[in-house]
Amino acid sequence: MKNLANFLFEVGMLKRTPRSGFQFLGSGSESVAEHIFRAAMIGYTLARLDPQAETEKVLRLCLFHDLPEARTGDMNYVNKKYVAVDEQKAVDDLAATLPFGDEYRATVEEFVRNESREAHLAHDADQLEMILSLKEFRDLGNGYAEEWYSFALQRLKTETARELAAVIWSTDSSRWWFDNDGDWWVNGRKPRKD
Repeated sequence: MKNLANFLFEVGMLKRTPRSGFQFLGSGSESVAEHIFRAAMIGYTLARLDPQAETEKVLRLCLFHDLPEARTGDMNYVNKKYVAVDEQKAVDDLAATLPFGDEYRATVEEFVRNESREAHLAHDADQLEMILSLKEFRDLGNGYAEEWYSFALQRLKTETARELAAVIWSTDSSRWWFDNDGDWWVNGRKPRKD
């Protein structure tokens, strides 16, 4: 049980581990845990749209894909040009302490290989999470988000993800909550129906 407690504390470290790429975008910030959460929700959504995909496997891939960053930190594309991180050692060291260590190791390996249908969906979820963030930043005036979007779009593997990305990019990120009901926004209540 001590190893499991340590594992759960390690997972908590992801709440305090910043995603490092946003410093180059010039706006925005999120933790690795925030990224993983939305990527898992996207992965679930993509898996439910694909009758041949195993939803549980996609979720597991999404949940574990960045877990090594609790030990290594988040390395963005610029960092990776200059710094070699031994992510495999981070995976192996954690796996050695877990009763499900072999499953964890195999899940990360499947994500890295990116050959299975589920791994494609998990990678697409990872990129769509970035695309959602970029759209939110673009809607707030960050002009660089457009350029980043074109690269994230090229990384998508499935047609469903490409379709969803196009809809995300053409949708106002605040419309989900702002429904143009002026009376509600002025008076805090819906008008009576007589």
